[in-house]
Parts: sequence; structure tokens; C-alpha cells
Amino acid sequence: MIVDIVMPKMGESIMEGTILKWLKNVGDKIERDENLLEISTDKVDTEVPSPESGILVEKLFKENDVVEVGKVIARLETEARTAVTTSAAGEPKEPEKEKTDEKPRTEVKPAEKTEPETEKVTASRFYSPLVMNIAKEEGIPMSELETVKGTGLEGRVTKKDILEYIKGKGKSSVQQQVAAAPQTDTIPRAVAKPAEPPKQKIDYNEEGLSVIEFDNIRQKMAEHMVQSSSVSPHVNAIAECDLSRIDKIRKEMAKEFEEKEGFKLTYMPFIADALVKALKDFPLVNSVIDDSSVPFKAIMRSRVNLGIAVAMDNGGLIVPVIKEADGKNLVGLAREINDLGQRARVKKLTLDEIQGGTITISNYGVFGNIIGTMIINQPQVAILGVGAVKKRPSVTETSEGDFVTIKPIVYLTLSFDHRLVDGALGGKFIMKVVHYLENYTF
Repeated sequence: MIVDIVMPKMGESIMEGTILKWLKNVGDKIERDENLLEISTDKVDTEVPSPESGILVEKLFKENDVVEVGKVIARLETEARTAVTTSAAGEPKEPEKEKTDEKPRTEVKPAEKTEPETEKVTASRFYSPLVMNIAKEEGIPMSELETVKGTGLEGRVTKKDILEYIKGKGKSSVQQQVAAAPQTDTIPRAVAKPAEPPKQKIDYNEEGLSVIEFDNIRQKMAEHMVQSSSVSPHVNAIAECDLSRIDKIRKEMAKEFEEKEGFKLTYMPFIADALVKALKDFPLVNSVIDDSSVPFKAIMRSRVNLGIAVAMDNGGLIVPVIKEADGKNLVGLAREINDLGQRARVKKLTLDEIQGGTITISNYGVFGNIIGTMIINQPQVAILGVGAVKKRPSVTETSEGDFVTIKPIVYLTLSFDHRLVDGALGGKFIMKVVHYLENYTF
């Protein structure tokens, strides 16, 4: 029996995907749930598993082809073809032998099997190559892998299952990979020096030109940014914020927090908490716009799904989402920001973790910038930009006169969609965020 394999739909707004790599060739045998190919969308790169066991008999698209959701990309001949068939007279007959012109399938001798294949044979259930690779990288033996609870088909362990298991064990090699990298939610102080960009050799032609072709992620991001700029009339409001109180609280909590949680407490969880509180005062800012028909509709969300923009090490941007951020306290937000930021850099996020956001924070201050304007992440109506914290002279008013003191200051920028959020609402909203930061209570 021939089974059609189609380009999967990876989200409500995703209508196409790019084939990055075929993991199987025509004639190869593949197990059910074993990964067949890798695809990329403007949201995430992911693997596509085979829906059935069988032989790959046809690939309809090449690597780097862009394919619409729902189109057939490959065909699989299931193993049902080896079953005993019935003759026209009703007598059972043996299956026909394979024709000599068909591509032969070389049987792997036991001595030549790789370590993951050997473990898979002795295991009580099937494990995909992706799960096996993660287990190998984390030093998880088969005996331990067998104890991991699976939520997939017939109790199989999925990528999400093993990552959650590793997370529960404590610090994993995924965390170790990013331990030396700067934290996404860290806002550098005045003494911090921005990281130097990696030097690379560039070859120019005789006219002094060098052509760099966009990769898939850069191409999709470019299209998304152009679409957002053309759809939303962007307006920006900038506010100065004194972080003296936050700085004091953070220093008081720093040692105990790091000992208990295993990572440093930064400014970002405080800013996220203040943003969530301000959204409760101005719920219209926590909306998405449905412009698919006239008149447009503003869909207000009762819960806050907070996106945190993360710059990837290899270029590009991804926005993991803290679901129901309004239901988390300061420590809960800090954990989510740290975890999502780490896994974003090593491409360990699931599709669910990068969609459904209602508002976004962009921390360009991590590069030392103090002020910036952002492009709204559609279909949201606002994005908050956070600059670097700098010590600046500030005038303090007292009953005895005015005094100049040194305070940690950050500039916050709110970019908002003027179709829904007017200047008055945008201005009041960002000042409410400032109010919660300058008068923070824990």
C-alpha cells in the first residue's frame, strides 16, 4: 500500500515550509515515527517523522524547495506489501519476489550495527534517532532511558519527554553548552563592553562586490518584518526609568537566589513582571488584531503570553513565549526566561513554545545600546524595547532643595500599532511600566 506524506501544518499562520534535508533516500527502509526529513518555517526548524513503517519509494521535492502546507512531498510503500495475497480463485499464494531491477536493500550485519541501533534492538520500545542522539549527548544509558515516561504513540518517548526528563535531573549538557554565552535577559552595566563581532574573510570580485545569499531563516524573517512594517503604522514612546529600587532588591536577593536556582538574577524578570502588571491596567495593549475582514477586530486576551526576543548565535531572531506569564511570580518568570533563552540558542524549543504570544520584549540593551525602535511582532499590537542600564546623574528633589545623585537608569521604548493604540494610551502604558519598576514591591 502506498502512503502519501504531506507537508505538515506547523502553526495557524504558517502556509509553507522549506525542505532543509532529506534523512532517507529512495529505497531506504524507515520505521514508524523515525525522522524522514528536516523542514524550516519562519517560526521554527523541525523534523518530520514517518507516519508508517515501510520503504521510501518517491521524493517529490528536492532540498531547499519551498512547499505549500498539505502538498504531497513523498510516498511510502508500507510493509503490507510483503503479506500473503489471495489469487483470483481464492487460493492463498506467496508474495511475488522482488524484481531484479528494483533497488536492492543491503542488510546490516549485527557486527556492523552502530551503538544506537544495538540499544534499540534490545530495548522494550522504539526510540527515534533524535531521542537516541539526545540521550547519548546527555550520557543517559538505555537502562535509564527505559524509565522515561513517554507521551507519544503507544507510550513512545518524544523529544519533549526526554528534554523534560533531563531538565528534571538538573543541569544538563544543553545548559553547559550555553553556560559561557551571555544571558539573553542580562542588561549590561556601564562598565560592560559589547562583544566583538566574529571576524570573517570576505571574498570580493573585481568590482569590489561580495554577494551573500539569504539563508531560509533570514529570508523568512525579512519577509515577516516587511509585512509588519507595511501593515502596522508604528509609533514609538520612550521613557526614562530609575532602577535604584530594583537594583537594591536584586542585590539583596542575588546570593540566595543563585544558590537556590543555579543562575543569576537579572533585571529582566523585574521588567517582565512590571509589564504584566501594566497590562492588567491597560488590557487593550494585550490584544491582537484580526484584519482578515472589514471592519477589523481587536481580540483582547485575558491572559498574558509574553514573548522574549532572543538573538541566535548564527544570526536571525527567535521569540520564545512564556505562556500565562500573569500567573507567575518573579522567581517563576526568572526561571522561564533563563530556560527559554538557553534552549533557544541551541535550537531545543518546541513549536508550542514559539507561538501564541500577545506582547513581546526586545532586549537590545544586551549589546550596550541605550535606545532603539522595534518592529512589532504581528499580529500583536505592541513591543517593549529595553536599553542598557547606565549610571547617570539625576536630580533629586527634597524639602531642602535639589541634589544631583548617581542612579542606574534605563530607557524603555514602546513601539505600538496606531491602528488600535493611540498616543495617549501608549504614553500612559509605558509610564505605568515605569511606575511599577520605580515602586517595585516583592
